[in-house]
Amino acid sequence: MSTKKNYAGIPDEFAQLEKAKIILIPVPYDGTSTWGKGSDKGPQAFLEASENMELYDIETDTEVYEQGIHLTAPITENSSAEAMVNAVHKTTKEYIKRNKFVTLVGGEHSISIGTIRAFNECFDNLTVLHIDAHADLRESYEGTKYNHACAVHEASQTTNLVQVGIRSMDAIEKTFMDDEKTFFAHDMVNDEYWIDKVIESLTDNVLITFDLDVLDPSIMPSTGTPEPGGLFWYETLDFLKQVFEEKNVVGFDMVELCPNEHDKSADFLAAKLYYKMLSYKFMGKAADEEYDNTYDVDYKAANASLKYDDDED
Repeated sequence: MSTKKNYAGIPDEFAQLEKAKIILIPVPYDGTSTWGKGSDKGPQAFLEASENMELYDIETDTEVYEQGIHLTAPITENSSAEAMVNAVHKTTKEYIKRNKFVTLVGGEHSISIGTIRAFNECFDNLTVLHIDAHADLRESYEGTKYNHACAVHEASQTTNLVQVGIRSMDAIEKTFMDDEKTFFAHDMVNDEYWIDKVIESLTDNVLITFDLDVLDPSIMPSTGTPEPGGLFWYETLDFLKQVFEEKNVVGFDMVELCPNEHDKSADFLAAKLYYKMLSYKFMGKAADEEYDNTYDVDYKAANASLKYDDDED
């Protein structure tokens, strides 16, 4: 993956680390996926699509790239899933401490274990808003707790985990699931107030982990495990916009783009969705207005007994 180009081809003045408010970290990892392979190609496909995207957002009447978006070198650690998670955790936390709005693009969903750890160590009373077709709550799968099927198990133990769009899971995952904070797709389709109910379940600080397979396969076929009955474009945007407006979204990751060389529409959707989320975060904010992520460097993860291999401070 080339690191010489700027995100979306934006001018250098908006891509420099020192001035950029936003950090984009690609994580091209696909070490534990169990069916459709290829999510390691997702970040590159996402970046290529982004280069062909209009940078003016009609809905918010903004050009959010002017806030500054710095594309980092990709995290390429793949000696093991655990090593990858540790690398994601360390890198993400470093940029949070530099007062940046940190975003990541995967890769499979196991990368989010590292994302969540980093944010949970920096923000008090954190909600992980998990938007996904799959529950991803297994404690361990195929011999490791760093599997994509375990992406939010740790979050279920250490954060306020709210799950949205779920429509596929194993029975064992029910033992780790909070029924009051789980919004199943089959219920959402008949509930016009589901967005309000999700918002009520969130704390003030929210980290979003967005698995693209939460979207209906008719608009997002390019994932490793597409599930019928998913969310559509405008209801997804309505939901996300309300979350960004009413809560302090401290960062997000987007995972599980598994590109198809014969159909680029899903790559473009991912690129557009990422840019939309940034637009919602920074709408109403001037480009020269300082970004303050108000992280708490003294805050430790809710479960102090957890030990991380690359723990710092």
